[in-house]
Amino acid sequence: MKYISLCMISFVTLFLISITNFVMSMYCIMNNLVYFIEWEIISVNSCFIVMTLLIDWMSLLFMSFVLLISSLVILYSEGYMSEEKMLDRFIFLVLMFVLSMMFLIISPNLISILLGWDGLGLVSYCLVIYYQNVKSYNAGMLTALSNRVGDVALLMSIAWMMNFGSWNYIFYVDCLMQSNEMNLIAGLVILAGMTKSAQIPFSAWLPAAMAAPTPVSALVHSSTLVTAGVYLLIRFSKVFPNEFMGILLVISVLTMFMSGLGANFEYDLKSIIALSTLSQLGLMMSILSLGYSDLAFFHLLTHALFKALLFMCAGMVIHNVKNFQDIRFIGSLTIFMPVTSTCFMISNFALCGMPFLAGFYSKDLILEVVSLSHLNLFMYVLYFISTGLTVCYTFRLFYYVMWGDMNMVSMMKLNESDWSMLMGMLGLMIFGVFGGCMLSWLILDSPYMICLPFIMSLMPMIVSLMGVWLGSVLFQFKMNYFFNLFNYIKVIIFMGSMWFMPLIFTKGVSKVPLEAGLSSMKMIDLGWSEYFGAQNIYYTYMKASNINQWFQMNEFKSYLVIFLGGLLSLMFMM
Repeated sequence: MKYISLCMISFVTLFLISITNFVMSMYCIMNNLVYFIEWEIISVNSCFIVMTLLIDWMSLLFMSFVLLISSLVILYSEGYMSEEKMLDRFIFLVLMFVLSMMFLIISPNLISILLGWDGLGLVSYCLVIYYQNVKSYNAGMLTALSNRVGDVALLMSIAWMMNFGSWNYIFYVDCLMQSNEMNLIAGLVILAGMTKSAQIPFSAWLPAAMAAPTPVSALVHSSTLVTAGVYLLIRFSKVFPNEFMGILLVISVLTMFMSGLGANFEYDLKSIIALSTLSQLGLMMSILSLGYSDLAFFHLLTHALFKALLFMCAGMVIHNVKNFQDIRFIGSLTIFMPVTSTCFMISNFALCGMPFLAGFYSKDLILEVVSLSHLNLFMYVLYFISTGLTVCYTFRLFYYVMWGDMNMVSMMKLNESDWSMLMGMLGLMIFGVFGGCMLSWLILDSPYMICLPFIMSLMPMIVSLMGVWLGSVLFQFKMNYFFNLFNYIKVIIFMGSMWFMPLIFTKGVSKVPLEAGLSSMKMIDLGWSEYFGAQNIYYTYMKASNINQWFQMNEFKSYLVIFLGGLLSLMFMM
């Protein structure tokens, strides 16, 4: 009997469930259906802990995409992790990751949301430290501790919602919109969403999580961990006050600008793609804060398709060049790896918003809606500059990886013979081409009619072409330009290091407590506590022992003095 691997079983199962969910989602869209299933577990203080499932078109469609991408990532993992001795353990971790995301998607109840939320945090820590080296441990700790801030915010919102009698927030949307108490709950939920989706100032953990295996990165950055915060805010979007939306808009646009700027100074292949994820998360959050939650959800799904494919292609390249990730040494892949190059270019063009690929339908619509919105000039310009930076770092990556010289020290045999990795990539490539068109028919029940002046309607095209030009300029830097840049080295370090956030949230957070701990150890544990504590007791007992030993030296006069002293004391007592 031929052995069937766990990868194939998981792939087939998840793929079939994905198709089923997609069909059910279309059924719910056509008939405008919402299913609400409740299971009461326990009642505390007239407040019921209920396991609730919200099954509507949004949750079913999102689950369908998560399961589709997960199935193809697991198929891809069979080839990528083929030399892993404990491959089944890795697949079980990925399946637990997907299951936690399912809990989060179908839960309108804050208790069960927290179950999926914490499950994502715990399993993501296990996956980030999977390779078990110092860099992975540091990245895993940074990821876990950053996400704990959001977990605490959710726990506090759960405690505050006891005032309403239930944790099913969907029941209280109308009354919460008219309640001042909602401001506190809304602030906590926004804080939780910002930590999970790595908005400023919690952005440092997202590039650090690249220490995980590449299939995990494809899953995390497309449809699971980082999108959980956006999805939570989409569900809560009706109850957020305008003041909080304005703050979130500023933070998300700055996140988009900061990550686009940082990606143009980065040379690590996976870090560039991670920063592009951060940029797209800022785009989703910004359009959500303008009140267009359906557009945010639309871009969430289209982004999941091409970003998973982008990571898969990067993984294939890294796998072939023996785990080398510096783009300055990788080049001419169009000659050596044509299929991977094709998938890589399609996913990158979708990221740029190339017409009629997956990213075009959502990004172009978002930019036109932004042009139509009431934004001040600074935010509007920053929005379009961030879009241009996306095209800039994408074409810079093209020039280095596709058309640059292969600068590896020794010649390597590059091949694309692993069928499981190719099938995973080609499957997602099909969805990357046709997914945006299909989703625009499904999600947007009536088309947006946007009428703009001619120049404003051409703005996305103008900034994209400027990004293409700037990307080519950055690739063709000559040596004299390079040395002139040393005059601006401080500015370059600031812009290329995510505005010092990784430094601030690692050494900046840990330096003071560690120094205080060292001082307290020297002064208390090794100082006064030692002098008056253990050492003092030791010396006291030594002196008492010496005196006692002196009395026991069998000298007659000592015993006689003790006897006479005791006899006199008894006489005085009588």
